[in-house]
Amino acid sequence: MSQMQLDCRKMECPQPVMRVRDTLNAAAPESVDVVVDNEPAVENVSRFLASRGYTTAVEKEGDFWRIRARFGANGAQAGRKTVGQGNDKATAPGQKSAGNGGTKILLMLAAPVLGRGDDELGAKLMKNFLATAPELGSNLWRIVLVNGGVTLAVENSPVIAELQTLEKSGAGVFVCGACLQHFNLVEKKAVGQTTNMLDIVASLELADKVIRF
Repeated sequence: MSQMQLDCRKMECPQPVMRVRDTLNAAAPESVDVVVDNEPAVENVSRFLASRGYTTAVEKEGDFWRIRARFGANGAQAGRKTVGQGNDKATAPGQKSAGNGGTKILLMLAAPVLGRGDDELGAKLMKNFLATAPELGSNLWRIVLVNGGVTLAVENSPVIAELQTLEKSGAGVFVCGACLQHFNLVEKKAVGQTTNMLDIVASLELADKVIRF
């Protein structure tokens, strides 16, 4: 059985996912152990491995995590992607087409407020905007939160209910893991899934329209 071990400690987002991707493309091992040193990397790497057909188990070992992955339920090789097959952008998490075959709209939110001038007013406008966003219907494909925008997805955020409603309606909510880590909010995320810059770049390319705030 082919097995590989990757030490991805001290790597900034999205380097752990990219190293795992490159390793799978080059060698397609039956099993792989990946060592990382932060929780966003645990979630991002585990999700990427799952998108490639691996089952994963995570073990905490001191100040790092070990992700043990094995291809398929029984290590079967069927359906494995090899070098040059397919497109890595197709593995972006939660990918879906617009429900009616229409435009895929991506919202990029980089701040907890809408507009500049008065943050109190901006916070109210953001809440109103997200409450009204369902009017976009199934065309609202993905919401990406980066920089200060990740604070919208944490406990006690004034827009948690609105984001949860959008997620339940089918829109993907993706929260930058490096940003959560920067603001010490990893354990306080209350909606959406942690993502990385590789996924964000793929999302921007896949979207038909990007709206930035």
